[in-house]
Amino acid sequence: MKLLHLSDLHIGKRVCEFSMLDDQRFILEQIVGIAGDVKPDAVLIAGDLYDRSIPVGEAVTLLDDFLTELAGRGIPVFAISGNHDSPERLDFGSRIMREHRVTIAGTFQGTVPRADLSDSFGAVHIYLLPFLRPAAAQPFFGAEKTGSYDGAVRAAIETAALCPDKRNILVAHQFVISGSSEPLRCDSETVSVGGLDSVDVSAFDGFDYVALGHLHGPQKIGRDSVRYAGSPLKYSFSEARQKKSVTVIELGEKGKLELTQIPLKPLRDMREIRGPIAELTAPETVAGANPEDYIRAVLTDEDEIADPAGKLRAVYPNLMRIDFENRRMNAENSGTAAAGDPSRRTPMQLFEEFYRDRSGSPMSEREREIIGKIIEEAGEETV
Repeated sequence: MKLLHLSDLHIGKRVCEFSMLDDQRFILEQIVGIAGDVKPDAVLIAGDLYDRSIPVGEAVTLLDDFLTELAGRGIPVFAISGNHDSPERLDFGSRIMREHRVTIAGTFQGTVPRADLSDSFGAVHIYLLPFLRPAAAQPFFGAEKTGSYDGAVRAAIETAALCPDKRNILVAHQFVISGSSEPLRCDSETVSVGGLDSVDVSAFDGFDYVALGHLHGPQKIGRDSVRYAGSPLKYSFSEARQKKSVTVIELGEKGKLELTQIPLKPLRDMREIRGPIAELTAPETVAGANPEDYIRAVLTDEDEIADPAGKLRAVYPNLMRIDFENRRMNAENSGTAAAGDPSRRTPMQLFEEFYRDRSGSPMSEREREIIGKIIEEAGEETV
């Protein structure tokens, strides 16, 4: 039996105010094509179908198109809600969709629902565990068992009553660790400080494969058969070096498992470029990769540059962010006692950082004067 594992679609996401809908449409069409080639017996989507709990209309349409394409090819879909989704909204229409072999577990209702498939080796049980917070589990299991994410997930899994002689698959959306080892994370993921939301991989010992969502980098946790598929697209520059993919699970008889990652090629890559602006805008540099990519430019010029954002956007139309790395900027950053601690920065320092981040260039003296007067009128100190 073949299963196609993906997660963290984040349909409707915006990155640096750029809509990713065209890129998401392109990559979802690519995944449909992969499904047509691989011919999986089911597609597993491990949460964060949408990027926000109230998605924009275009995002809803795109997910509808994607699920309709898979259903039209006769491929069953098993999906769960993630921490970005509204469980109740995902539940809407789920009974009707189930008739077309699209099963979505949005809200947690006290048990982990199971769907059954079969092949020549017998039954495969697929369990669907939506993103679970302790507060959502407490009404069913009590406060004593659900004082942590780990406890809540273990209590939920106990309701599954696994058949040890069957092949058991879990689809889940949690932050999973292996003892003291934590998975690789990136800036686009939100994880609580101190590991308070972590679930140890030992909670999943009864499953032959655990299809995880939540983290954007494809990786295993503890054992090969507990795996994050990762997001199909890069959603922050901390993901720039990641290779995005979907995972194919091939189940043989009980205990036999093969995993394959199929790479995904985006419509536009997300990458970083670094150097003096003259070098970065030189024709030979621009021609070295797709200039339509989403770009973070790190400028190393020592002299002040007039309209760096305009110069860069003339050749990189999808410039998302500009940072500066030179002796002057390093001196400013190391010379302030406030570095690294926003609470110790003055309002002027905070606004200068905001302005530089948004415009790609430092404030002029005239702009500093205007903002200084506004801050003074508000009763704040500028230095």
